[in-house]
Amino acid sequence: MLTTLNTAYTDTRATDLAWALGREPLPALAALDLELANVKLQLRLLGASHQVLLEEEQGGNCSETVACIPGSSTPLPLGVATRMGDWEYEFAARVEVLSPGSFAGRAQELLALVSDHPHGLAGVFPGSPHAFTAMLAQHHEGQVHWRTWHAYPQDGQLVATRTRVGVQIPAAL
Repeated sequence: MLTTLNTAYTDTRATDLAWALGREPLPALAALDLELANVKLQLRLLGASHQVLLEEEQGGNCSETVACIPGSSTPLPLGVATRMGDWEYEFAARVEVLSPGSFAGRAQELLALVSDHPHGLAGVFPGSPHAFTAMLAQHHEGQVHWRTWHAYPQDGQLVATRTRVGVQIPAAL
């Protein structure tokens, strides 16, 4: 699903992004509700980037926020691996710096991929067709995965994240 976000472009630099796990839901400009196996997932586009809310049948919850969070002291990490109850959570992020021509091509490619996917949500910010946040989710082998892309055309930067959440399998005794 592709939408135009009716808001000012507030997270204007990749270095403004922060990461948070376990935040309460923030106001969303667009959302996509998905059910992947026994997991409810909501992909949310914020004025300041993205939030994913996950709820498992047995009552487990998880929220991931990557956004400009005023007062946040947790910058965007390169990687995180942690346990949350019975779940394993893994997050990774990277920043790509592209030439203007390469950036435009990559932006078009990602927007086409995500907007045509049944588990994809993309929002374009006013002012530039290449200023966007895009999200894509899937369920694979008992785990939920999602990827996001945050585009900063004025700097030629594309922030890509990937997350995996899965139930921990107890070690054999």
